[in-house]
Amino acid sequence: MRIGIDVGGTNTDAVLMDGHSVLGSVKTPTTANVTDGITDALGTLLQDSKLAIGSIDGVMIGTTHFTNAVVERRHLTRTACIRLGLPATACLPPMVDWPEDLSEAVGGLVFMAHGGHEFDGREISPFDASEIRDIAAQIRDEGIDVVAISSVFSPVNSRFEEDTAAIVREVIPEATITLSSSIGRIGLLERENAAIMNGCLRQLAHQTINGFRSALQDMKITAPFYISQNDGTLMVADFAAAYPVLTFASGPTNSMRGAAFLSGLRDAIVVDVGGTTTDIGVLRHGFPRVAALAVEIGGVRTNFRMPDTISIGLGGGSLVQRQPLQVGPRSVGYELTSRARVFGGDELTATDVVVAAGHEDIGDASRVSTLDSGFVSRVEERIEDMVNVAVDRMKTSAAEVPVIVVGGGSILVRRKIVGASELVRPNHFPVANAIGAAIAQVGGECDQIFSLAEMTRDQALEKARAEATSRATAAGADPASVEIVEVEEVPLAYLPGNATRIMVKAVGDLQEAE
Repeated sequence: MRIGIDVGGTNTDAVLMDGHSVLGSVKTPTTANVTDGITDALGTLLQDSKLAIGSIDGVMIGTTHFTNAVVERRHLTRTACIRLGLPATACLPPMVDWPEDLSEAVGGLVFMAHGGHEFDGREISPFDASEIRDIAAQIRDEGIDVVAISSVFSPVNSRFEEDTAAIVREVIPEATITLSSSIGRIGLLERENAAIMNGCLRQLAHQTINGFRSALQDMKITAPFYISQNDGTLMVADFAAAYPVLTFASGPTNSMRGAAFLSGLRDAIVVDVGGTTTDIGVLRHGFPRVAALAVEIGGVRTNFRMPDTISIGLGGGSLVQRQPLQVGPRSVGYELTSRARVFGGDELTATDVVVAAGHEDIGDASRVSTLDSGFVSRVEERIEDMVNVAVDRMKTSAAEVPVIVVGGGSILVRRKIVGASELVRPNHFPVANAIGAAIAQVGGECDQIFSLAEMTRDQALEKARAEATSRATAAGADPASVEIVEVEEVPLAYLPGNATRIMVKAVGDLQEAE
């Protein structure tokens, strides 16, 4: 049996699943201390289900903890960056486009050295070990022991990054090092940004993962636990502690995967309404459609495989303003059960309006019985318009498509959405995100540029497939179950040697513990 947990800004959801059956679910308010919220949700779930602890095979957790740290500029560790690429790339140094406050929080200590490669693996300039040793000494003297290392076209050849890491460890034995080639895709600045962000989050990641581990140990749960990634797959906890940036978009991704599972639809638009925001995404073949452009996190460009979603400030806790009429983006968030009118509070929220309209029996309906029916109708129309516009933005054609509505706040979506062939509200819709975490598989990917002047197309594809499969296995997939689910080829006419960029994604079932 698996337990899936999703920690949102408003609620922490937990579900118990046996294969494809949902045996129980619980939704509890998120706490300021994320670990406490998980403990509360787990305790309630286990108590309600009367499950024997020993029958739990795994716990899958999705969290926005690390995204929030970057956005809020909190809990970040000072990090130095070494880039290998001189004499090229000198005009755009590391962190050149970072917001000033985030750059200051991370430390902004950057160095550029000789090295790097061309797209086909040729050296830009020779690697200089003494130069790296001098840089490492400067980093040590600054009292910094977290280092991000990037090299031009390191996904093609990561040797210079690895050699640099070895020298840094000699000079700073306790150093925590992130190599850009192990995280990002082709695109120097975005990959470098990802490595720096990963470095500054490593300490927080270890604390958070250990907190999750302690919460499970306190409840006598000895099963392994896993963390959700951006692309809807899982990684083992220790891998997540080393690469926290890979969790950045796990929330919306889990909701979409859960929606696909619950509805049985593989191609649809998903509307996930939470307590504060509504996320809209697109399912293709059961997986979230991936954003084609660089994604900004906290004002920094990255090139992760992120789901193509948009978020609007609409949720169950959204505040309703009368003059002028406005719903959201301000929200009472996890304080909904104390500040909303139906729960005895003074704030008028979207949930109050749904109760006043007679759609739901939540809290004390008498506290909103005096709301003018005309006003209630106008608020409902406003909510309908917000959802219609957001869904239309995600469509790529005029054809009608199914729309799956999930999330605890999805009670706000009552009417048929314009452009939807059907409106699907599956069973267990309030906890689709936790279900998405529980059913997730393990994945790996390869993104490299190959010169087809030096090898055949089939050889390049086979090499990319092997690399993606290897990474999926390293992340915890059962080797026998790994399959290639996505292959993308992009000929690069502006580069010599018949260059082609090949991106491959492999996915497999979780390797069960012995």
